[in-house]
Amino acid sequence: MKLLGIGSRIEHADYGKGVVTNVSSKHYWVTFLENGLETIDLDEDFEVIEGVEDEVDTVSYFDVERSLVKILEKWSDTHEKVAIADKWKGGKLILEPGGDLAPKEMPIDTFFHKIVMVRDRIRVMEQKINSSKNLDDQEKVDLQQYITRIYGSLTSFNVLFKNKSDQMVGERSK
Repeated sequence: MKLLGIGSRIEHADYGKGVVTNVSSKHYWVTFLENGLETIDLDEDFEVIEGVEDEVDTVSYFDVERSLVKILEKWSDTHEKVAIADKWKGGKLILEPGGDLAPKEMPIDTFFHKIVMVRDRIRVMEQKINSSKNLDDQEKVDLQQYITRIYGSLTSFNVLFKNKSDQMVGERSK
């Protein structure tokens, strides 16, 4: 029996399609599209879609996971899973304009997701400012003060966050 290397693609009767992310002397660690990470025996029955050889033990699951996290952080809007407070789950936001105009409704979860995206984009902007080679220290401090004021303006939405650690913090009173 020839061992499959890391990166081999397989199809398993119970778990579906997956990619081998680590190999030991007894098991394959396979990340399946539908079922996540599973450990299967080397001699277990599965179909090899595309076998990779000579890659055994060159990359660990940890390395693959770390790389995926970095890619997702770089290219996605949200860097972490942020929970909405339980009392707001399933609720709706209703905006009632003055006059004869119809009210606007949207699920609070949708609104909350947009607030989290704004918060995360501000954090990315903050990181880019702080790591910029084109701004001098005083410009960085000035821009950081604006960002702190933006967070302060958004603290009204903190009531939506389940965890205090996810909330936005503006300038603290001295």
